[in-house]
Amino acid sequence: QADVQESGGGSVQAGGSLRLSCRLAEFDFDYFYVGWYRQVPGHECEPVSLLSTTGHSYLEGAMRGRVTISLDKPNRILYLQMNHLQSEDTGVYYCAADHRLNQYCDVDKYTYWGQGTQVTVSS
Repeated sequence: QADVQESGGGSVQAGGSLRLSCRLAEFDFDYFYVGWYRQVPGHECEPVSLLSTTGHSYLEGAMRGRVTISLDKPNRILYLQMNHLQSEDTGVYYCAADHRLNQYCDVDKYTYWGQGTQVTVSS
């Protein structure tokens, strides 16, 4: 399930920003959804922002309005720009890709699931 590698996590003060990156495997973007999920301590794993094959973003959940997902196809990098971060956003952020991504962190089902990158927001 490897072949996607996240980076860009770190520590930031509340109100700050981070941009996560995910280097993607050699799959066809016409047939694969890509996206970001997160695991916040004490909460169920949840989608942060997902991108369909047509470039439509969906399921932005708790971070709606504070995140922007973008895909650099030539360089095969998926980005997640996160702004106005809060302490509740502290957790591990995962990159995923599959023929369809849903609201569940189906780690064993999705074709690609990264190792995760830690985001820590201090108040």
